[in-house]
Amino acid sequence: MTAATPREVLIETLARAIGRARVAVVGAQSPIPAAAALLAEHRAGGVLKIVILGSSSHYPFTDGGREMFDFAGQGRVDVFFLSGGQIDGQANINLVGAGGYPTSATRFPGSFGSAFLYFVVPRVILFREEHSRRVLVPKVDFISAPGTSPPGIYRPGGPSHLVTGRALFAFQRDQARFRLDSVHPGHSLDEVIENTGFEFDRADPLATTPAPDADSLALIRGPVQDRLAAIYPEFVHALAANQDML
Repeated sequence: MTAATPREVLIETLARAIGRARVAVVGAQSPIPAAAALLAEHRAGGVLKIVILGSSSHYPFTDGGREMFDFAGQGRVDVFFLSGGQIDGQANINLVGAGGYPTSATRFPGSFGSAFLYFVVPRVILFREEHSRRVLVPKVDFISAPGTSPPGIYRPGGPSHLVTGRALFAFQRDQARFRLDSVHPGHSLDEVIENTGFEFDRADPLATTPAPDADSLALIRGPVQDRLAAIYPEFVHALAANQDML
């Protein structure tokens, strides 16, 4: 079997970050987190239930986003994936636009229910494939959803990890600060520092992110891809093409 591609490393990393959860929810237009959720679901042997927005086969709600938000507000979602046009070192995310609001020079997709879910889901995994100072900034231009809240604010949810195309960070809620836990294969600490706009702590020793083993690759390239193809056919085609090129 050929070696893992960078995207397969991301799928494996996100699946590990899901851990032992009961319910994981994936937003729309999120093929890599969706693949990770499907992989984690397969490993859990039916214990993990996944919800994928935009999928007819993995979306049990009939009243759109409102019903899903109510489900999360009841504490019935353990893991949610969230991204941002900008993410800063306090895990604040910006989904509105870069530059001064409301005349932002660059507009992002919009916040939708991100702020609510960031507050109520116990483990929110931040994910952005691009790892650059354009995305990982010292301070976001607009806070769509805050990474932390002042004392006295009821908040059962919040960020647990940040996974990028270069590295895996854990969020230290008591310090409101990221810790670099591992660097993905083919990348280096110097590269991560150079391309990160905020300061962060480092695990000691700093690890290399584990690549998926042969069994995991067989799952990713078999049943996971087969199920994902019905939701993200273009992504699966590109993923398979990259595997063939190795």
